[in-house]
Amino acid sequence: MCPKCNLINYPRISPAIITAVVKDKQILLGRGVNFPNKKMFSVLAGFVEPGEALEECVKREIFEEAGINIKNIQYFKSQSWPFPGSLMIGFTAEYESGKITIDTQEIAEAGWFKAENLPIIPGKQTLAGELIKWFVQNHS
Repeated sequence: MCPKCNLINYPRISPAIITAVVKDKQILLGRGVNFPNKKMFSVLAGFVEPGEALEECVKREIFEEAGINIKNIQYFKSQSWPFPGSLMIGFTAEYESGKITIDTQEIAEAGWFKAENLPIIPGKQTLAGELIKWFVQNHS
């Protein structure tokens, strides 16, 4: 709050979604083109566009990045993100239809993985890691 005029200024927050998509006993994981570790896979994520509902963003991002349609989107939890002013909002969803078709501008490769055959994944202290841990605990 400004001590002179009492103006309260709230910082701009750039929301992003991250989603664990489950198909049978498999999770959709992708390897981002900019990942420092070229062997690491994670759940898919993306920024919310102005005027877009979070659930709309989840559907759009999963379809744009992997060509998959989803259903039964459920809120999981949120986490501040290392970029200033960002907030990551986690979701789970179920596969509805589609074949993996990656957006090569963002995703190097993607696939369905069973709990017992996961590639290198983010640490459990991250929201991505927590979503994958949730999958392992509930779908193995």
